[in-house]
Amino acid sequence: MGEAPVFYINGFSKFEHEIQQQNHVNDQNHDSSWYEEIIDEDLKWSFKLNSVLHKAISKYQDITLLDTKRFGKALVLDGKMQSAETDEFIYHECLIHPSLLCHPNPKTVFIMGGGEGSAAREALKHKSIDRVVMCDIDKDVVDFCKKYLIANREAFSNKKLYLVINDAKAELVKRKERFDIIVGDLADPLEDGPCYQLYTKSFYENILKPKLNDNGIFVTQAGPAGIFTHKEVFTSIYNTIKQVFKYVIAYTTHVPSFADTWGWVMASDQPLSICAEEMDRRIAERIDGELLYLNGAWFHSSTTMNKTVYQSLQNESHVYTEENARFIPGHGVAFRL
Repeated sequence: MGEAPVFYINGFSKFEHEIQQQNHVNDQNHDSSWYEEIIDEDLKWSFKLNSVLHKAISKYQDITLLDTKRFGKALVLDGKMQSAETDEFIYHECLIHPSLLCHPNPKTVFIMGGGEGSAAREALKHKSIDRVVMCDIDKDVVDFCKKYLIANREAFSNKKLYLVINDAKAELVKRKERFDIIVGDLADPLEDGPCYQLYTKSFYENILKPKLNDNGIFVTQAGPAGIFTHKEVFTSIYNTIKQVFKYVIAYTTHVPSFADTWGWVMASDQPLSICAEEMDRRIAERIDGELLYLNGAWFHSSTTMNKTVYQSLQNESHVYTEENARFIPGHGVAFRL
């Protein structure tokens, strides 16, 4: 029968005697070591591992770097997949480029979160950009990603990138400058997680929006948007942003390592409409290098929802507040204190 599989639950071993194996899974266990992400109480998503490269617990969250057979190196925070080496370009191209391409001439970007550096990497591909401020609350995550995520080392060393370790809310409050683009590359809103307050109406209205220039654009990741998961937070985030901005667009695509369709919401007080041909022209003129996923035709198709999700977006009445938040299943590090 061979050895029983070793399962790492949300980056942590079930059994105390396995702790010594977590920094290195030896050859005889390569075929029997798996990582499980708990999607919901009755659903798990499993990855076969080559090894667990590193594990840490910061002040704010659990941090794990996995070497998976299917998706390469994978960053996991609080038991939730943040990005995987083989397909993170999908998520980050979708997060960054639509807003910068819809803006007439983006010069400045403020990224809330984004500690792994991939969002900054994509923003810095735009020739017009003068300054990208990346503000992440967790220095341990940033240092971790600088050390282990080789693909983003050039972005971290770019002179246009200004790295700040702070709570994004506090950082925006104290800054006098305004930005062309503000990006929410935040972790999902988890109960006891570090950032659910950055999805609230009061934050968008009173703190974030005043820091945008007159033709500025805000975009945020908005959680799972699949046929069975879109009501967790996606529709609520969309409806909340609609209370604050005049023009709001939701768009989605499938991210294989997330095991679901993912959603983003883009908003402005200026019209966001741009035809596919114009988007392709701007990609060719404005961006250094080649995009692997996004083009004009895809972006337009991504804003068309299936019937169920469309109706949910139209009928959603929940508004995100500190007192009435919705959460993705799972818990932040505070849950164990």
